[in-house]
Amino acid sequence: MTDSINNKKRRDFIKGGTAAAVGATAVGFPMIATAQTTSLRFQSTWPAKDIFHEYANDFAKKVNEMSGGKLKIEVLPAGSVVKAFDLLDAVSKGTLDGGHGVVAYWYGKNPAVALWGSGPAFGMDANMVLAWHNHGGGAQLLDEIYAGLNMDVESFLYGPMPTQPLGWFKKPVKGPQDLKGLKYRTVGLAVDVFTKMGVAVNALPGGEIVPAMDRGLLDAAEFNNASSDRILGFPDVSKVCMLQSFHQPSEQFEILFNKKKYAALPTELKSIIKYAAEASSAEMSWKAIDRYSNDYQEMQSKQGVKFYKTPDSILKAQLQAWDEVTQAKSAENPMFKKVFESMRTFAKRAAKWENDTTVDYKMAYNYFFGAKK
Repeated sequence: MTDSINNKKRRDFIKGGTAAAVGATAVGFPMIATAQTTSLRFQSTWPAKDIFHEYANDFAKKVNEMSGGKLKIEVLPAGSVVKAFDLLDAVSKGTLDGGHGVVAYWYGKNPAVALWGSGPAFGMDANMVLAWHNHGGGAQLLDEIYAGLNMDVESFLYGPMPTQPLGWFKKPVKGPQDLKGLKYRTVGLAVDVFTKMGVAVNALPGGEIVPAMDRGLLDAAEFNNASSDRILGFPDVSKVCMLQSFHQPSEQFEILFNKKKYAALPTELKSIIKYAAEASSAEMSWKAIDRYSNDYQEMQSKQGVKFYKTPDSILKAQLQAWDEVTQAKSAENPMFKKVFESMRTFAKRAAKWENDTTVDYKMAYNYFFGAKK
């Protein structure tokens, strides 16, 4: 009997508490509504099978998960809506809500943008260029360029790329003379550098390079890294790859948002996007080390690819050509000169510190894995 009375009291208490909660809602404590999802359609400048498209999806996944369903980014591969080199315009006009590519692809609009990826960057690697971009004024300069081009975009640079190979050739090149007259693919300011060196350059998007080599429209080409090059099929059309080059040793990725779409987002979602880009920068660089080194090894052991170091004579010729090209660009393009001098000022300090303090890792590698002592 006592248990029945106690059970009834508990039920009455629960009912009363529920009623009180409902009453409180009615008198000024609104219930929390389920957040609506904002969906954004992105396109990358990469084929779906490329690891670069995977990086784009990695960024989207972080944003989607951290936003708790409030924001959903869908990433389409290159060509789904527009061609790769048309991405910037499509995002600016709102045809796409955003995209994933590299700044050097917009070289035709203003050569200054290529300084973020092409050329030796005064001795800075890609991570140091990102340091200049984020802390040395580069981001503000890129915004100024986009504003001058009437590009209505919000840009986030991330993802320091390792040094890109000189490229794939029919046979090893032994000096600058071997490059003269070759039909060769590259992009950005590297187009001017190789043209200055006597190369016939064709700036093709990534997915078109190997078919062009297969048909004999190109004698040689570069794209980016062991994983991308392998999946794009370079080992099927060439067995010679020259490693190390100053044409693109310091490139990074760019995430673009349509500025109006970005501005309309709540502050918390903007923060998620910012920190997702920074987290993706770290993850991409770690994944690249694992995947690139594995594919580098696989191409040698299973596909018969021979890798050669680019001769120093070619590297020095690149530096000389870059110096001549950038002097000419600075003289004719005030914005180019402004970016160029900003990068130079930062590099003179930062690269000296890097060179003075960084130990020679090759010494340790050779000690443990080189010829027996």
